[in-house]
Amino acid sequence: MAEYSGTGDPARSLALLWRTAERSARKGRTDLSVDAIVRAAIEVADSEGLGALSMRRVAEELGVGTMSLYTHVPGKGELFDVMQDTVCGETARPDLGGEPWRVRLEQVARENHKLYLRHPWLLQVAANRPVLGPNMIAKYDYELRAVDGIGLSLVEMDSVITLVLGFVHGAARTSVDAAQAEQRTGMTDEKWWQAHQPFLARMSDPEAYPVASAVGVAAGEAHNSAVNPAHAFEFGLERILDGVEALVNRR
Repeated sequence: MAEYSGTGDPARSLALLWRTAERSARKGRTDLSVDAIVRAAIEVADSEGLGALSMRRVAEELGVGTMSLYTHVPGKGELFDVMQDTVCGETARPDLGGEPWRVRLEQVARENHKLYLRHPWLLQVAANRPVLGPNMIAKYDYELRAVDGIGLSLVEMDSVITLVLGFVHGAARTSVDAAQAEQRTGMTDEKWWQAHQPFLARMSDPEAYPVASAVGVAAGEAHNSAVNPAHAFEFGLERILDGVEALVNRR
């Protein structure tokens, strides 16, 4: 089930995101802060998923009463916005100004892929309403600079970043799903393939499905699985970059 950013009060969310009006702690524990609450919420989401995230669960993680959180954070919607912005600050942003645009854009893709694998709950977040926090804006600015000055229009620059991040989102989903399938079933993809391959071979009719039979067997034997997330990411990223290069060359 998808979660949506921006469900909290916009004024309160922005105040928390930019820390323009952090609430007083005089009515609650002095060792609590927005940062401490957000860190605890991220840990809950990382380990238990977004379905487990609630103000009560975060309070349990911190060992405090639920009401004490509201001294610092108005509610779950605002907390969720700050969580997203906080993890956006984790992506590495080396100075690659002297590198070709393709190297810079690949860096963007790989850092976002790592971010999703560290925080799989991000894959459940509908991204059509971005959080307007400092980390997310800084991340977006860095990513745009990967394709700045290469002949694209401003709209094309945004479209290229959207294309790359959309691909990364799908690739990361495949990786996370594969890892969770192994954890929950106790069976690796390789073992699954070994168990099912004899039956698939018998059921697949080369005469009725000649292309599917040939390609399916070849891919399965190559990957020891129905799909190899690492291969899919590397192959897809190269093709995406090739497509962007074709666009740039037309300019």
